[in-house]
Amino acid sequence: MDKEYVILGYVSHPLSYETILTFSAGVIGLYTCYSLIEKGVAAKNIEIVAQHLPGDTSKLYTSPWAGGNFSCISPDDAGTLKYDKFTYTNLGKLFKKLGPNCGLAKLPTTEMWDFEPSQAKIDSISGYLENFTIIPEKDLKGKKFGVKYTTWNFNCPKFIQHFHQYLSSLGVTFTRKSLTSLSEATSSSTIVLFNCSGIGAYYLTKDEKVFPVRGQVLVIDAPHIKENRMFWGTDSATYIIPRPDSTEVVLGGFVQSGNWSGDTLKTETEDIVQRTTALFPETANMRVLRVATGLRPYREGGVRIEKQTIGSVVIIHNYGAGGYGYQAGLGMADHATALHLDQAKL
Repeated sequence: MDKEYVILGYVSHPLSYETILTFSAGVIGLYTCYSLIEKGVAAKNIEIVAQHLPGDTSKLYTSPWAGGNFSCISPDDAGTLKYDKFTYTNLGKLFKKLGPNCGLAKLPTTEMWDFEPSQAKIDSISGYLENFTIIPEKDLKGKKFGVKYTTWNFNCPKFIQHFHQYLSSLGVTFTRKSLTSLSEATSSSTIVLFNCSGIGAYYLTKDEKVFPVRGQVLVIDAPHIKENRMFWGTDSATYIIPRPDSTEVVLGGFVQSGNWSGDTLKTETEDIVQRTTALFPETANMRVLRVATGLRPYREGGVRIEKQTIGSVVIIHNYGAGGYGYQAGLGMADHATALHLDQAKL
């Protein structure tokens, strides 16, 4: 790699003592690349290194499998609240650059809980989400708390492919390559390596705080569904998420911490259908296009956005977004790129 800026995406498959390595250009890496360019770095000086690129599929290439909307799935620590706000309020600018039919749109959403979310979360999102309202108790239908607002929806496979095409058109280099260490991604011309390795940081950086949270979803053909519905239980997550620029709708799901399996299970499919039909009866009896699993790249203690120097190379870590990479990732990228560019005064 002979570029000054290298963005590394990586995932690994730890199902045995022998590691099978793959790499991915996920949404966090794409957001980071975009942030660098927005802050004045020449696209021709940036290289994204990955084994899997947008358009590919793998159970460990998480970004294409995501449900894909802005929701209240993210934590309520101060950092994540800031990342969410930055992403929500800046996605419109990215949408204009990617153009129509890029897999990004605003749609109405309803979210309900069987517990009360933190006041920090409600205070934060109520300040910037469009058309935000708290659902009156009489309309909660037995739920504990609920809100409505206008959210961002992603058609995740389509969005990252358009994002890839846009960055390529600016001059960003995409290299398909398998690596076993961070050092293999650098050359004498590299001045900074952004480690956007997702779940692969477990092996690549020996970060034992990284762990998967498995999800299973159904994708149905339901052109009449034009709104999101979400229900957060104490030990469950049920969601209906339309994909923009298509007739597809994602039904989910599961939140299984520490589960590395990529299998799809009939019993889980039946459970998803039962829960989503109860939440949104209009989804019943729709044609199932596919069933899929994905491994959300979580990290104990939250995301790692940190600067490190190894030899002559600066490494900036940016991973651990779990199931909220699309909705917090632009803010995470802004933080990560600032660690280098603010100091470099570029």
